[in-house]
Amino acid sequence: MEKIKQIEHQGVIKEIAGNDLKVSIIAKSACLSCQLNTSCSVSDVEEKIIDVTIPNPKIYRVGDSIDVYFKQTLGYRALFLGYLLPFVIVFTILAVTMFLTKNEGISGLTALGALVPYYLILYLTKDKIKKTFSFSIKKSNTEPDFSGVTV
Repeated sequence: MEKIKQIEHQGVIKEIAGNDLKVSIIAKSACLSCQLNTSCSVSDVEEKIIDVTIPNPKIYRVGDSIDVYFKQTLGYRALFLGYLLPFVIVFTILAVTMFLTKNEGISGLTALGALVPYYLILYLTKDKIKKTFSFSIKKSNTEPDFSGVTV
C-alpha cells in the first residue's frame, strides 16, 4: 500500500467545542529555517487558526501540542480552486471580450466581474468544500486518521 503524501504542521489546541477543535499553527516562510533567518522580517511568521473536526474530542485538552495533517493532493486542489481556476477564468473572459469588443476597459471590467459568480459559487458550496478539505490530527506516536477524507 502506498503511503499517503501529506503536509504536516505542529499546533496547539486553543478551543474545544463539541467535536470541533480550534488549533493554532504557526506558518513560517522557508527562509526562517536557513542560517540567514535574521534578515527575514516578522511578517514571515503568521499564526493561523484552523478548525479540525474529530470523532472523539475527549482525549484532547486545551493547550495540548498536536500534529496537524493535510493530504498533499488536497493542497493541490486548494491551489487550483484558489489561484489557478480564477486566473483561467479572468484570462479567458478577458481574451474573449477583447476579441469581441476591442475595448480594453469593457474587457477588463467584464473579466473581473466574472469572478463574482465564481466566488459566489464557492461561498454557496463552502460546507461541501469544508468536508473535502478536512484536517487530521494526532498526538505523538500515533497514525493520523484520513478515513473521513475524500479525494
